[in-house]
Amino acid sequence: MDTIPGLDNEFPQSQPTETIQPASETASTDDAETSNQSNPEHSPEYLQRKLYFLLEHLKKYHEELPEEFQVRIPHEILSDLANCLLNDIIFEIVKGLMDIQHVTENHMSKMREQVTTQHKIEIQDWVAKIQDTEELEHILALMKIKHNRELKEMDKKFVLHLDQKVEDQQSTLNQAGVPGFYVTSDPKEIKIQMYILDFILRLSRLKYDPSK
Repeated sequence: MDTIPGLDNEFPQSQPTETIQPASETASTDDAETSNQSNPEHSPEYLQRKLYFLLEHLKKYHEELPEEFQVRIPHEILSDLANCLLNDIIFEIVKGLMDIQHVTENHMSKMREQVTTQHKIEIQDWVAKIQDTEELEHILALMKIKHNRELKEMDKKFVLHLDQKVEDQQSTLNQAGVPGFYVTSDPKEIKIQMYILDFILRLSRLKYDPSK
């Protein structure tokens, strides 16, 4: 190598620089490694195997759907859903929402039974009071119209209440990051969301064994 006149070309060899890692980062790295060792569920290998497990079953459930809904639930949603369900909290959220829905539906069913029972009591009272056959038939016809109207009004209120519950579920699952969920009143979209909910509930009943 030629030398440059007027300059001292004998440069001292640079010494390797020792990087000092902040104590907080070192501790954080050590904690993460310790956490992975003590809890294998946090390891990348475990999560990858569980992801394949979830996706495999989602594909099976997907194949069971009518063809028109298979098209409307693409593989991307299944993949996103599998990733989402790596967090077990999603299962708990869905179970909680379903429990609330069942309690609400049972409460409505009991309320309707109480009203129909009251209607029967009213009819029995009129039958006991009225001796004239024509008058009784007229009163019973009026009672039938009245009772049907009351039941229709009650059912209408129930439907509105359930619609609101559906919106609450859609909003909650959307905020939780569950793919396919957003607030909508479109019957077809709601049907798709119901299928996705069924997928999640079926997966929640399975026991993942990482050794298999």
